[in-house]
Amino acid sequence: MSGLDLLVLFGTLGLIVGYGVYKTLGTNSMQDYLLAGNSMKWGTIGLSVMATQASAITFISTPGQAYESGMAFVQNYFGLPIALVIVAFVFIPIYYRLKVYTAYEYLESRFDKKTRLLGAFLFLIQRGLAAGITIYAPAIILSTILGWDLVYTVLLVGLLVIIYTVSGGTKAVSITQKQQMGVILFGMVVAFGFIVYYLSPFVSFTEALHVAGNLDKLNAVDFSFDIEKRYTVWSGVLGGLFLALSYFGTDQSQVQRYLGGKNTAESKMGLMFNAVMKIPMQFFILLTGAMLYVFYIFYPSPVHFNERSVEELHVVAPEQTDQLLSKHEALHIKRREAVLSFVQTDMETPQGQIGIEEMKESTEALEQNRQDMRELISAHDASMKTKDSDYVFLTFILNYLPEGLIGLLIAVIFSAAMSSTSGELNALASTTTVDFYKNIVNPKATDRQYVRVSKLLTALWGCLAIGFAFMAHQSENLIEMVNILGSLFYGNILGIFLVAFFVKFVKGTAVFWAAIASQLLILALFQFTEIGYLWFNLIGCAGVIGVSVLIQLFRKGE
Repeated sequence: MSGLDLLVLFGTLGLIVGYGVYKTLGTNSMQDYLLAGNSMKWGTIGLSVMATQASAITFISTPGQAYESGMAFVQNYFGLPIALVIVAFVFIPIYYRLKVYTAYEYLESRFDKKTRLLGAFLFLIQRGLAAGITIYAPAIILSTILGWDLVYTVLLVGLLVIIYTVSGGTKAVSITQKQQMGVILFGMVVAFGFIVYYLSPFVSFTEALHVAGNLDKLNAVDFSFDIEKRYTVWSGVLGGLFLALSYFGTDQSQVQRYLGGKNTAESKMGLMFNAVMKIPMQFFILLTGAMLYVFYIFYPSPVHFNERSVEELHVVAPEQTDQLLSKHEALHIKRREAVLSFVQTDMETPQGQIGIEEMKESTEALEQNRQDMRELISAHDASMKTKDSDYVFLTFILNYLPEGLIGLLIAVIFSAAMSSTSGELNALASTTTVDFYKNIVNPKATDRQYVRVSKLLTALWGCLAIGFAFMAHQSENLIEMVNILGSLFYGNILGIFLVAFFVKFVKGTAVFWAAIASQLLILALFQFTEIGYLWFNLIGCAGVIGVSVLIQLFRKGE
């Protein structure tokens, strides 16, 4: 990176962090620190909710997901608008009426203490692990750009987030997230514009879409009923609905964003903003990845986007590496010629169909060569990450954007990382303080003591998240890893809340044991079956509801 890029990068991040700390100096009450003094308006809530969900993983990994597998991932979000409407008109009024700091306080008033602690404990496990992944994503960037060891970049990113999250609590998180989302959205539009600009000497935007479509990169909708497929309309509408319902309705990292609203109307409007904007935003990011695939047809593409892995492989197996590199270059030229021939013919004619087949054949050969490179890397060092989709967008940014904009785009990814991770750490600390420390350890402490404990716990959770970040190295694709992790726990947590809201005759003991049984079932299904992970949200939720009803009826019979 040039000096200008570093200036833009650290200048943007410094201004955002400094602004958040400055605006929240002197925050000493629990109401201010955990709920931002109930002062947030719907615009801040809406952007804060979006920024907490849209981590650096979204902007690093999602374009790579589309590059690798097409746009089917967008189906993950098809149930989200319905879920947000339900949360806005069912969950929010209940939380406001009870004046809770965390969602899990409600579970004690409805059931008992052990059910509240179970719900909070499941959240802490899931969100603590997820926070590690969101720290790991931008650490990859720093490691790639600066050539630093990943250990140091993980520590740097983690400590930066801890500093301003500890300093200002929920208000600092929400205020800075509004600025961060502005930088993020502007940066993504700029990147997309440059991709289209670079393609213009070869193909028009419409022709680029035709190429991507014929190479199966625009396959955004799949009506298959195969439950082993990860992404279909049905898994998105049903599994995605339960995932989003649990995430936005029971995950403290989101609940805390809208509980800081001035009133229920502001909180509802903030969620409706996300209901309207989230799918278009994800579609646009995935489309950016699909266009990147077309871009790398006309411009030199690495045989493996994690170029450090190739460099290390070249040291131990130079002859085999050179063979694959030479073959990749020849296949790249062949595919480029096939695609240029395709766009110059009428697709409806026999010649056009031949062009499509040639384009697909050359693409398959190229992808097979890329797979051979992955297998060679793995054969020489099984610990090296062979999945390179997380490096696709980053490679484009570093190699093809002008000075200054590189710094801005890297700032975009860091902003997303900080906004999401800060929201997670803030929620983890709030839940630990309110549901465990205040509830069990020291119920009679002063507000100032609770704020001090919450700040200490924020720092401790930050350190744990840094530790979890080192485990993320084993994941194939970060955006999938986050959703898989959520799906293992969210269905169960949602089931507990839905029983609390709607199945009034079920008591705490029944739902407590049902949640444990259902959680064990989900972990077993994940380990021993090939069921698409989105279905775990539906299965977990249905399991808690069904088993708790049966247990309660059995206990009533006794």
